[in-house]
Amino acid sequence: MLALTYHGAKDVRVETVPDPILAADDDILLRVTATAICGSDLHIYRGKIPDMKDGDILGHEFMGVVEDVGRGVTAVRRGDRVVVPFTISCGDCFFCGRQLFAACETTNTGRGAILNKKDLRPGAGLFGYSHLYGGYAGGQAQYVRVPKGNVGPLVIPHTHLSDEQVLFLSDILPTGYQAALNAEIGRGSSVAIFGAGPVGLMAAASARMLGAEKIFMIDHHAYRLAFAQQTYGVLPINFDEVDDPAQLIIEQTDHRGVDASIDAVGFEAKGSTLETVMSTLRLEGSSGTSLRWAIAATRRGGIVSVPGVYAGFIHGFLFGDAFEKGLSFKSGQTHAQRFMPELLERIALGELNPDVIISHRLPLTEAARGYELFNKKEEECRKVVLSPFDATA
Repeated sequence: MLALTYHGAKDVRVETVPDPILAADDDILLRVTATAICGSDLHIYRGKIPDMKDGDILGHEFMGVVEDVGRGVTAVRRGDRVVVPFTISCGDCFFCGRQLFAACETTNTGRGAILNKKDLRPGAGLFGYSHLYGGYAGGQAQYVRVPKGNVGPLVIPHTHLSDEQVLFLSDILPTGYQAALNAEIGRGSSVAIFGAGPVGLMAAASARMLGAEKIFMIDHHAYRLAFAQQTYGVLPINFDEVDDPAQLIIEQTDHRGVDASIDAVGFEAKGSTLETVMSTLRLEGSSGTSLRWAIAATRRGGIVSVPGVYAGFIHGFLFGDAFEKGLSFKSGQTHAQRFMPELLERIALGELNPDVIISHRLPLTEAARGYELFNKKEEECRKVVLSPFDATA
């Protein structure tokens, strides 16, 4: 089969690789009909994620048709059309029993060994996201093995819904939705969303659906902000033009700040010169720019919700400010399986239209070009969807 493989920073290639096979009784084999490039994939593309190996198959946003099932699979059948969540979760452990699927204790056996911490609770394995997260082959391929077939894949019974309408149930839609729920957004709420990438856009869509009255969106790509303003009615702030976005937000909220902030950027936020130097020298793990703005922009007693990925420690984390303001923090990987059924029904009812953010449709054979466009923000790229079996997409 064809699959997109990793060979170092900014070196991804579509190659012919062996077809996957069933390896456990609860595995399924999926023929991938649509897959997407996620903002998190760019961390890998830029060489920022450790323990990647040459030839690793990328991709954790995908869906398709079930080709084969292990003898222990009862939740899906051959021929079912399914969306697969990006986390691989067993459904039986301490955390899965509490619907904290991203914290699954059993599907990522390698993380503790890699970090030399025998007692580390590893968190769930992830598709196509390094051996730090289990070394599972990803879905930017024509076929993929899906472990835990009774827990993850969601059957799409709605024949009137296209692949593009439901594909983002795999990651960015539940991620944006969980971020909005963690921010406790309700009717009349105000929220600042830092980052107008795919997750930020899904957070805006979710916030609007939940009844947010005022949504500020902070980014420095004018085309992204314009799209968010037109599509979700956000109040755009370009931080290349505004020295202190948090101060502007405070001034526009009766000098209190927003009820909640959502940091949809994470550790590769555009930081100060000092942070850039420290990150290059590996003296810190993440840029704290967007997180500091989020703390500053949020009112007393408010919430900072963090779906953006962070790694290691952060220079200048203003915990004293957070304490003095009485802020609450909610963060972490998304428990996608928990939200997928509800979000599917909202899509079917027309309450959510996640596919509107798609800007580029390419065959899998042009995946490397898709990564380059997305990474460089060329051609006003917002989201790239790849077709594994279409040579003319």
